[in-house]
Amino acid sequence: MNATSRSRLRRPVNLFLDLLKSEQASGVLLVLCTAISLILTNSSTGPAYTAIWHHHLPGGSVEYWINDGLMAIFFLMVGLELEREVYIGELSTRSKAMLPALAALGGMLVPAGIHLFFNHGLPTQSGAGIPMATDIAFAIGILSLLGDRVPFSLKVFLTALAVIDDLGAIVVIALFYSGGLQWAWLGGAAGIFAVLLLLNRLRVHVLLPYLVLGVGMWYCMLHSGVHATISGVLLAFAIPFGDGSPGTISSKLQHFLHRPVAFGIMPLFALANTCLVLEPHWYEHLWTANGWGIFLGLVVGKPLGVLLFCGVAIFTGLCTLPNGLSWKKFAGAGALAGIGFTMSIFITMLAFEDAEHITSSKTTILVASTVAAIIGYSWLRLTLPHLPKQSANEAG
Repeated sequence: MNATSRSRLRRPVNLFLDLLKSEQASGVLLVLCTAISLILTNSSTGPAYTAIWHHHLPGGSVEYWINDGLMAIFFLMVGLELEREVYIGELSTRSKAMLPALAALGGMLVPAGIHLFFNHGLPTQSGAGIPMATDIAFAIGILSLLGDRVPFSLKVFLTALAVIDDLGAIVVIALFYSGGLQWAWLGGAAGIFAVLLLLNRLRVHVLLPYLVLGVGMWYCMLHSGVHATISGVLLAFAIPFGDGSPGTISSKLQHFLHRPVAFGIMPLFALANTCLVLEPHWYEHLWTANGWGIFLGLVVGKPLGVLLFCGVAIFTGLCTLPNGLSWKKFAGAGALAGIGFTMSIFITMLAFEDAEHITSSKTTILVASTVAAIIGYSWLRLTLPHLPKQSANEAG
């Protein structure tokens, strides 16, 4: 293999490792922001702190613009990551994509089924999408605490699972959590997207027109009844990927967005959406039908769905067990996939309008995600072998 070929192979690996480092630090920061938000909300400064996020700006509150504006940039980055994985990463071939795709599917369907089991026919039935989500920043952050004991194949599997899970969450939001459609605005968004695809087809490799048109598409989506954040994903797939090298506009934009999203947008989202006043009997939210559905969906449904669908895929010969992975490691990855947090809270805000249901869902998400993190970390700590430093490096 010549130097050029080795360089091309290292590019996606280096980007993947950069992503891991970013997600590790972002996970720690999200934990800190959540703790700070809960402490401030439940202190004497609570009313003033909450008022910051409810402060009215043109068009809506600070919280509204974070959830409908800044989160579109978050989804743009998610879309760029998905695009990279599809073209040259862990989803670039059928054999690579099949197992984590099926694991993600199981990790979405089983938790949703558990929630529907408890909430079918109730006003909280619309929360079935809440336990379907995985927070990639937290999941990778917890996995990183195990250091070199974690084989690279497990990191890749969990990351691919979480990325596909994000795609599933995007589809769920588009199909089930959009309001009444405003066809004129939706037609405007579709027309702009068509122009973006035309620019891609004409091989326009200048980023500015894509971003300008992307803002226009977001504005139309905002008024269309389809959630505006979907525009971020559509824009990502309209931007030319090229060969994925660092010089392409897709790669440049992805690198540029990593830190602002990881250390700006996601912490702001956590601060704005975890202003939970913990009443003396806050834990009673866990014993409601919605609480059971979310908690068991994340803590039990996620690992069960991952194991069940992986098992069927491998035992039927549809997929093969990757080198370095075992059923114990699949179970650990499934448990960590139960850390919902960011995406689960985001879906909560779309699923419910009632303040009580929103508060109870957020509380349960925080508890369930904490339990899932503890279980996943403890299980992997007990089952992963202590590898010598050299062996760990070779495994990566």
